[in-house]
Amino acid sequence: MKEDRTWIDARRIDEFECVASVLLSILFAHLIGASNVSWAAFSGYMVMRGHAAESLLRGVLRIIGTAAGAALGLALTPLALGSLAVTALLLAVVGGATLYAALTAKRSYAWLFVGLTFVMILLDKTQHPTIALAAFAQTRLLEVVAGTVACVIVSTLSTVTLRRIWPADRAAPAKRIGWHPHAVRHASQAGVALLILPIIGLHWQLPSLAQAAVAIMAAMLVPVSSIGASGFVPVSYRLLNRVIGCLCGAALAAIVLYIGQGSAPILIIGTIVGVAAGRHLENGNGGLAYAGTQFVLAVLVTLVPDSYQDAHIGPGVERLFGTLIGMALLEPVLLLWHLVAPGQREQGKRAQHEAGGV
Repeated sequence: MKEDRTWIDARRIDEFECVASVLLSILFAHLIGASNVSWAAFSGYMVMRGHAAESLLRGVLRIIGTAAGAALGLALTPLALGSLAVTALLLAVVGGATLYAALTAKRSYAWLFVGLTFVMILLDKTQHPTIALAAFAQTRLLEVVAGTVACVIVSTLSTVTLRRIWPADRAAPAKRIGWHPHAVRHASQAGVALLILPIIGLHWQLPSLAQAAVAIMAAMLVPVSSIGASGFVPVSYRLLNRVIGCLCGAALAAIVLYIGQGSAPILIIGTIVGVAAGRHLENGNGGLAYAGTQFVLAVLVTLVPDSYQDAHIGPGVERLFGTLIGMALLEPVLLLWHLVAPGQREQGKRAQHEAGGV
């Protein structure tokens, strides 16, 4: 007897929801006059989950985290201007502390965006002193709100209609992990990489320092259970997936840009294809799920400009370059500890054996 297979299932519905959410986010961002439309599209994509309640919670956490990070950036960035030492120290302390909270706290998604928003504001202002801090923070928050509202609207409509036929699996409630020494070490390693970033980046006048900081923090956000005595392997794999996703997304975006030549309909079609394909990969059972996420974000940053007439490959290349810079700084820090960690594990085993024999 043939197995009954239909093209439409819960996974395809999720892809449809993401496409609809991204398109509505773009519309809302244009209506409110956002200065970075792609960031609204990011939010519309990343907040989407299979049930309206989950999408709403994730969106609220993203807004709260962004608002808190923006407020922290507005308060501390003026103290760092003109001082490389203060800039590096703030990146290390705030970035490391918020990453630790993102690894262990119940509302980890909000904590992640406190850190991400802060490092973006600090480094963007450091590299581009003419940026108006208040306006930058305000538009970033508006973009997140636009994407979140769009996502919740789409998710709610889908929950009361399509999801009744093709329900999604609900995620387990988040739990607080609490004090965790491996997470402390892991977050401290990210802090070291963030400390080095402005020192090397500003000395060599490297671009994309904010993207590099985001790459460092995002790549280090792995489950605490997978860290162990060394996070080198899971983080390296995550960074590799990030590079693969950015490369493939930028390649697709470049093809669409070449075909479209500034045509909004073609760029929108390319966006739809990129979002659906990336989400399909993200929802797969393979090890390239994170690459699927990065594929979509590379497509969005390139094919969702503030004006379709000004669309170019630069933002996609900048995102990729930032990832490579972050990778170049983070990997040596993790590798050095990884080379030391096995000896520490053996020492711990010997100590445990001796204690057990007393």
